[in-house]
Amino acid sequence: MGRKFFVGGNWKCTGTTEEVKKIVSTLNDAQVPSSDVVEVVVSPPYVFLPLVKSSLRPDFHVAAQNCWVKKGGAFTGEVSAEMLVNLGIPWVILGHSERRSLLNESNEFVGDKVAYALSQGLKVIACVGETLEQREAGSTMEVVAAQTKAIAARVSNWADVVLAYEPVWAIGTGKVASPAQAQEVHFELRKWLHANTSPEVAATTRIIYGGSVNGANCKELAAKPDVDGFLVGGASLKPEFVDIIKSAEVKKSA
Repeated sequence: MGRKFFVGGNWKCTGTTEEVKKIVSTLNDAQVPSSDVVEVVVSPPYVFLPLVKSSLRPDFHVAAQNCWVKKGGAFTGEVSAEMLVNLGIPWVILGHSERRSLLNESNEFVGDKVAYALSQGLKVIACVGETLEQREAGSTMEVVAAQTKAIAARVSNWADVVLAYEPVWAIGTGKVASPAQAQEVHFELRKWLHANTSPEVAATTRIIYGGSVNGANCKELAAKPDVDGFLVGGASLKPEFVDIIKSAEVKKSA
């Protein structure tokens, strides 16, 4: 198998220079498993990317929270993949549910973004997930398969893609998908990749869970065979993010 555990911290639209420096300082002092056990990526708002990149420990990496769908130009307020590459930012989060819902980013638009970012040499954390209404209607897999299909239709090489399953009803609500619920969707997503991309892509692509992950629930979630890590929201701004990184040890001892 050999899928390296992956922990991403999405800081969303929060923070001041002082707060960011404090978070970085906490992370720099943290005792965590080595980078051959866990890959750690933090995603501050655009304006703090250079500050975090220049001050963060070298074994942790930095991600942008979004980028534009094609080459830069007359797109006021947007940031292009090329700019991120120029700043030495290796990762980008694309298709986060907040952007899908608040900014009406469609599956196709997200798929185009993923393909373009990869073409410029960025690595991508691509997000999928269903709303509460969709889950209650029994269409969870239909929804996440359609979201994943829009990416798969445009991407042939998955080596630089991490798939993040984030049930929208669990983001910031305090509701967490049970370890069994998370495992079920991750298993089905992997099965979908096996059938629709290749067995190798299915076996090697990391599928991480996001949705109210915290220090208290991370170990139980990490123990599930198809949960390859986490995309952490609110808790990534707190010292407990270190505990979440440490949950990678669960895989090592398994």
